[in-house]
Amino acid sequence: MSAAQDVGTSGAIRLVGFDADDTLWRSQDYFDAAQLEFERIVGAYVDLQDARVHERLYEVERGNLALFGYGVKGMVLSMVEAAVAITDARIQAVDLHRIVGLGKELLRHPVELLPGVPEAVEAIAEHFDVVLITKGDLFHQEAKVRQCGLAERFRRIEIVSEKDPGTYARVLGEFDLPPASFVMIGNSLRSDIAPVLELGGWGIHTPYHTTWAHEAVVDIAEDAPRLVRTASAADWFEAVARVSRMAAADR
Repeated sequence: MSAAQDVGTSGAIRLVGFDADDTLWRSQDYFDAAQLEFERIVGAYVDLQDARVHERLYEVERGNLALFGYGVKGMVLSMVEAAVAITDARIQAVDLHRIVGLGKELLRHPVELLPGVPEAVEAIAEHFDVVLITKGDLFHQEAKVRQCGLAERFRRIEIVSEKDPGTYARVLGEFDLPPASFVMIGNSLRSDIAPVLELGGWGIHTPYHTTWAHEAVVDIAEDAPRLVRTASAADWFEAVARVSRMAAADR
């Protein structure tokens, strides 16, 4: 039986979720570039290594997540706060303005789909209901969804403040769907995979070449049940077929 026949006849998986940033399109590359420029700006005032600039910025970002949430705007506000603290308030207004400019550049970046993504989403959407579940700044994520050219393929687009078991349970509840019939595809073990596995769903993990430190903090075994690991979007259709077989056998 072909993969197409397999996914179409098993019926075990009824909904496929996709992450957006660094799964469908590039994102973290731009944030990494902005952080390097931030360090160059602050480096005019302090020794970068002695001041632990990289670590201190992350500490500020992590502390602000509950207030600012995820995304560019929260990052830039944290950059400004960290720059003032790291330089003992010596940073000049012109350099704070440069930091704000980094955020504006991030918000203006065009959407660049990753290789094979349009074909993979199209193929999977031929056999399943598909949803997009992404977190971050509402305006920015809405703009990226509009630009990506894939929006019409998704039955629903969810832009959420956090990806945790409660969020996924809400989405599945609105579809009147048990977790065992859902698989989530994403690059982040912390946000895309772990919460779904906790609920009893399935995960397809496709790592990106760079990951924000906050998303890297998770403990999932290499041989975790209900988890399939892939190298790229080109593997997704076969991975969904494999998950479908596994889910059918697990009933």
